[in-house]
Amino acid sequence: VVDGVTLKPAFALGGWIAMAGTPANAMVMGDLVLTGDEVTPVITALQAGGVEQTAIHHHVIREEPHVYYVHVRAHGDAVKIAATIRTALASTKVPAAAPAASPASGDPGIDTAGVAKALGYAGRMNGGVYQVTVPRAETLRENGMEIPPVMGLTTAINFQSTGGGKAAITGDFVLLSGEVNGVIKALRANGIEAVSLHSHLLDDEPRLYFMHFWANDDAVTLARGLAAGLAKTNVKRP
Repeated sequence: VVDGVTLKPAFALGGWIAMAGTPANAMVMGDLVLTGDEVTPVITALQAGGVEQTAIHHHVIREEPHVYYVHVRAHGDAVKIAATIRTALASTKVPAAAPAASPASGDPGIDTAGVAKALGYAGRMNGGVYQVTVPRAETLRENGMEIPPVMGLTTAINFQSTGGGKAAITGDFVLLSGEVNGVIKALRANGIEAVSLHSHLLDDEPRLYFMHFWANDDAVTLARGLAAGLAKTNVKRP
């Protein structure tokens, strides 16, 4: 719950793990969403299995209960890495894996066509949340390996209806250092809060910063504000 809004799991509050490469030589990245008392036991178990941490921080503010995001990376046997992560999560309140839900087909509660037009990028409904992803134009690497944008390196924008055409929004902009304050200025000029700024990786090329945001207002108006932020970044144009 943030500012009285009960957020859906698809609203950028669930952990994720992505793998690329081969079964014997996989590159693994992602983050785990944990309560404060879960952070250290999970990290201890991950380290024992060779899964490293690249960041520990918050993504939202004023949430109840308070949660932390532990970003992870690993290289090697995909099955062994997956088993380590599963063991680490076994003692947490993270629910067991379930089949992926079908995208919601009901009324989204907001003008998604208007949002897409204002943003300049279309999205899709997922679990009651309208999700938009915007990749950067550069080739991104870590330790010399190219990282596909789907491994958490796209600007992510989420809209959840709060009634009357309004939406709560959250997500993160993926930025170069010279873009950070221009984006913050554009968002603040449009009533959108910058709630966290940090790195998610250790050896990324170019160096990236992730800036998370929050607002709850008219969905199309907020989309215009987010578009002003996107205009300050080197993203792929639709």
